[in-house]
Amino acid sequence: MAELTKVASVEQVAPGQGKICEVGDHQVALFNVAGKIVACNNVCPHRGGPLGEGDLAGTIVTCPWHGWQFDVVTGVSPVNPAAKIATYPVTILGQDVLVEI
Repeated sequence: MAELTKVASVEQVAPGQGKICEVGDHQVALFNVAGKIVACNNVCPHRGGPLGEGDLAGTIVTCPWHGWQFDVVTGVSPVNPAAKIATYPVTILGQDVLVEI
């Protein structure tokens, strides 16, 4: 059963930036996309790079290790639609960012 877990506060996720957090045994990357906070798997499926440390352009994050790209909202790669990462529902409660895994 999925649970909501507090992972950050809103002010910790700067616009256009990523933040890495742990939810149980999951590494999650939070991104502030034009004022909306979204969450996805932090681990790039190519070689395990930290997506939360990647560059964000619009909704597309580029893995800092080998340049693989993913849409942080849908989880789908714009280059290869067969390559996907998990995305997670986010709830904002006051200033708390909660992720559902």
